[in-house]
Amino acid sequence: MIRQPGAGGGPPRQFTISDAQNFLKRGYAALNRGDFKEAGACCQLILKYIPKMAEAHFLIGLLGIESRDWGTATRAFKNVVSLKEDHVAGWAQLARAFVTSGQYSNAESALARAEALPVKDPLVMDVLGTVHSLLGDQPAALDWYDKASAASDSAVYELSRAKALTFLGKLVEADTALVRVLEEKPEASQAHWMKSRLKKADSDSHVKEMQKLLQKVPEQSEAASFFNYAIGKEYEDLEEWDAAFEYYAKGANARRSAVQFDEQAEVAMFDALASTFDAEYLNSAGAGHNDPSPIFIVGQPRTGTTLIERIITAHSDVSSAGELQQFAMSIKRLSGITSPKPMTAEIVENATSIDPAELGKMYLHTTRTLRGDTPRFVDKMPVNYLYVPLIAAALPNAKIIHVTRDPMDSCFSSFKQLFADAYYHSYELEEMARHHVRYRKLMERWQQLLGDRVLTVSYEKTVQETELSAQIIMGYLGLEWQDLILNFFEQEASVTTASAAQVREKAHTRSVGLWQRYATQLEPVRKILAKADMI
Repeated sequence: MIRQPGAGGGPPRQFTISDAQNFLKRGYAALNRGDFKEAGACCQLILKYIPKMAEAHFLIGLLGIESRDWGTATRAFKNVVSLKEDHVAGWAQLARAFVTSGQYSNAESALARAEALPVKDPLVMDVLGTVHSLLGDQPAALDWYDKASAASDSAVYELSRAKALTFLGKLVEADTALVRVLEEKPEASQAHWMKSRLKKADSDSHVKEMQKLLQKVPEQSEAASFFNYAIGKEYEDLEEWDAAFEYYAKGANARRSAVQFDEQAEVAMFDALASTFDAEYLNSAGAGHNDPSPIFIVGQPRTGTTLIERIITAHSDVSSAGELQQFAMSIKRLSGITSPKPMTAEIVENATSIDPAELGKMYLHTTRTLRGDTPRFVDKMPVNYLYVPLIAAALPNAKIIHVTRDPMDSCFSSFKQLFADAYYHSYELEEMARHHVRYRKLMERWQQLLGDRVLTVSYEKTVQETELSAQIIMGYLGLEWQDLILNFFEQEASVTTASAAQVREKAHTRSVGLWQRYATQLEPVRKILAKADMI
């Protein structure tokens, strides 16, 4: 516990700058060991006596980042830069908080303020690179990561370089960067995980190395998640199916212990969506915004959405805006409800009061700097499937493509993927299966409601008959055929999803039916899907 100055029987004394500095050091030490309560108490004490101490506000911002409380982080970094306009780290972290919250315009403004100041700290350079990466500008991100690496004696910033290089398709260079990280820090679990994803394993040497390291970390730790998923992936490469599933399951269990998935809240949200957005809503919603530029690709993760995006963006009139949070955030802003959760039943129920035209305009306004200068752009946020009727009402000329995949392959593909901060249902087999049932039933409802407004595209048919599928897609989009579409895998544009290393090759059928290799382990999933008549 923190004792107030003057406590303990002695006479009160003035709280000095020296006291503040000591408590600040104590707060940073607490942050580094994960004691957020102690770090927060240090900040509160400092600000009680010295409310304009920028560094205390900065520490609060870092606490917000570490606890994923982006509202607190944003407010704290705003305080920092209002107190010290030349606080380059404050501007950089404010940009990071804005972009993570989906406030892209504000992020760009804060980023510009940071980059207008001298940047000497490699940690700040790394943050600036991260902001550029989240804004979709991977070359600019790599430039800052290069600067951070050059300004430091440590190879730690090579990890960031490896991420950007992977997104840009420079896989050999990414591997070289990861080797540097591991030479300095052989136990770096994330580096091992990233390395495992760059190419197909042809021996178990890396597996054995990671297994030794795995024994040294707690079973439920983040490091355990990285190691287990990486080992599982390489065992799968080696066609050691039982071993692969064993490690995938261990990784999922470790990750599940660190996140919270409220299944009942998700059920309530899906029920609210199904009961709220019906034919009556569409008939009475009013005219939307008639801009024809957006193309939404929706569905589940790891179902081929990136493949479909690459086929579409191979056309010269279409660019990729990435996976945008903008539509859901526009709903939240216009509904007047603030919630740290992406979407809730309450927000859904209040969304009927939103003017569709205003929703469409806000979405287009907040995406304007991300969608390139082509006539059309793709928003490939899979979970936009939740809002299909709202998209149809707000942007009546937008196109919506729903990508489907065999339910068993879809579920297994998610289960074996370590996601960043999304899809928390995917770390437990039965939760994931129940989620998939809810998703498919909701999409069936939307399809009945909207008919041919939504084009359903099968992943399996696309990889088996790529040219025919591409022609159907282009016909739906109203785009003239271009032969370069079939060379979609040669695009140099960055890819910032889990498919970054895979989409730079021709369409293949290797993953079709892969779940059957794990049929015994996936029996709980099969039972739930079969009971729902989905297989």
